[in-house]
Amino acid sequence: MSVLGTLLDEWRVALDSEAKESNQPRLLLVMSGHHTPSLDSVSYPINAMKSNLDWVHLNSYDYSTPTKTNVIYPQAALNDPLNRGINTNTAIKEWINIGFPVSKLVLGLPYHGYAWTLADPKDNRIGALASGPAVTIDGSMAYRHVKWFITSNGYGVDSTYNDTYVVNFCTIGQSWFNFDDVEAIRAKVSYAKKMGLLGYNVFQVGNDDNWVLSRAAHAEDGNRHQKKKRLLIIVLITTAMFIILLVAILGIFKMLKSSLYKLGNVSAAENLDNHASNLQILSYTTVKNATDNFSCQNKLGEGGYGPVYKGKLRRGQEIAVKRLSTTSNQGLEEFKNEVTLTANLQHINLVRVIGFCTEREEKMLVYEYMPNKSLDFYLFDPARRHMLDWNKRVIIIEGITQGLLYLQEYSNHTIVHRDLKASNILLDHQMNPKISDFSMARFLRKDELEANTGRIIGTYGYVPPEYVKKGIYSMKYDVYSFGVLLLQIISGKRNTSLHGLNENLNLSEYAFELWKEGQSMCFVESTLDDSSSSCKILRCMHVALLCVQENPVDRPSMLAVSLMLKNEATAIIRPKKPAFSIREDDEFDKEQLKGKARVVLLMVPMVTSGVQFATTLGRDETKD
Repeated sequence: MSVLGTLLDEWRVALDSEAKESNQPRLLLVMSGHHTPSLDSVSYPINAMKSNLDWVHLNSYDYSTPTKTNVIYPQAALNDPLNRGINTNTAIKEWINIGFPVSKLVLGLPYHGYAWTLADPKDNRIGALASGPAVTIDGSMAYRHVKWFITSNGYGVDSTYNDTYVVNFCTIGQSWFNFDDVEAIRAKVSYAKKMGLLGYNVFQVGNDDNWVLSRAAHAEDGNRHQKKKRLLIIVLITTAMFIILLVAILGIFKMLKSSLYKLGNVSAAENLDNHASNLQILSYTTVKNATDNFSCQNKLGEGGYGPVYKGKLRRGQEIAVKRLSTTSNQGLEEFKNEVTLTANLQHINLVRVIGFCTEREEKMLVYEYMPNKSLDFYLFDPARRHMLDWNKRVIIIEGITQGLLYLQEYSNHTIVHRDLKASNILLDHQMNPKISDFSMARFLRKDELEANTGRIIGTYGYVPPEYVKKGIYSMKYDVYSFGVLLLQIISGKRNTSLHGLNENLNLSEYAFELWKEGQSMCFVESTLDDSSSSCKILRCMHVALLCVQENPVDRPSMLAVSLMLKNEATAIIRPKKPAFSIREDDEFDKEQLKGKARVVLLMVPMVTSGVQFATTLGRDETKD
């Protein structure tokens, strides 16, 4: 480290000389350093750093990661009362104790976290055994990805803030997450102020989720005091005018508040009612009483839009209430879209919307209650997935197919759902599936094949490439999402993890590789490994691979999908490589492109009951 000290001395002399000769302010000399004043048992050149550096960024994170240790521990703990691991408070005090100016220290805030795989899902205590990383190869996840993962996969689960360690925890199945959420960021910024540190820096701001953490840090940093001071000066200068104006406004507001408030609510409700005459307009009081004042005991879960509550109307009807949060990324347009779009949809495999409420500036949708929660609640949980045997999964697949077929072919408009995923497939008391959440859905005219949007939204892993790259959506958008969902139903695997020997393949590419190698049953969930149903399962897998092809033209329509799944005589072509593949087409795929595609007939029907179609497709499905 002596070499580093010499370099700092030379750089400072050079910078001072340059500033003097150019008659310009002196350039800052800043260094990013280890959280402690030593690295690998070698101490930093403290004297040279004190003399030459303007400040030091401390990397106050990554203390413990799934690839370093086999026990779970917060990766950026501020404190540790048991001193079982490294923590920020102890590290900073080491810097202070060796004489480094506290005013030159800058606290590092991590906008990322880590996911661990618990050795025992029932033991998630600090220091519990872990078997390695989860979700990603090394377990590291950006804050926005952690929040998305919890929202999408942790049905009814939320993170817990621990004010002892100053970190957020969350356990979903066998995965344990630790990261800094809003509470931890605020506490750390407050700690930096209390200790007299120069400030804080962020690694990396791009990991934030819609600036949530950055706004929390800024609010805690004290900039509000300067704003209050400036506001006070303005108020003092214009006191007389302000008071007169304020009194007038308050008087007018007091007289008109009630009438305007009621008028606004009636106007909003009437505006929606014009497009949703089939739905009930429920009062705020009715919904509040039905949910027991939105009690925690009645909370079913929470998504990006806000919380969902269970309730019961006076006549005994059980309901689910989706209450749009004020901090939600979804707004009034998405709310209106879902109300107007779902008002006239009537199908056994679509969740029925009963009514809505817009009183008191609320935006609430009231649905029929689904007692068995969502598909992901069972599909990805080791303890519950056995409840979905193959017969039940066939019913679920068929129901989703019929729901999408209704949206695309048999409703008054062609409807593209745009957010088909396991968590949006709800299950009724008989485990029949119902597609839910139409906030992102869009209409297409019957003569319209596709549309375009500049606002790219959707759930990672279910979005087709043409939408990601060009904002194009069509019926083939939902076909792609259905293909991904079908692969998940077959394998019981999430599409956020990587698979294969080198753990570098997404779910659809992993399925494609096994299918090409004739090892398709290796992809199937172990509880479904039944010789009596293997042909049916493989047929579903084959259809799914057709649905996730890169080119939307190559994907079959939902009508064709329904025929292939139901009719054993329907021809199924060989699929091309899936979208987002990292590997090029092999010789087999090139033969297919030359027109030598072979047709495979699986003579075993997927279902043994219900209507069996007797016709076959009279065209080349590669040109669907």
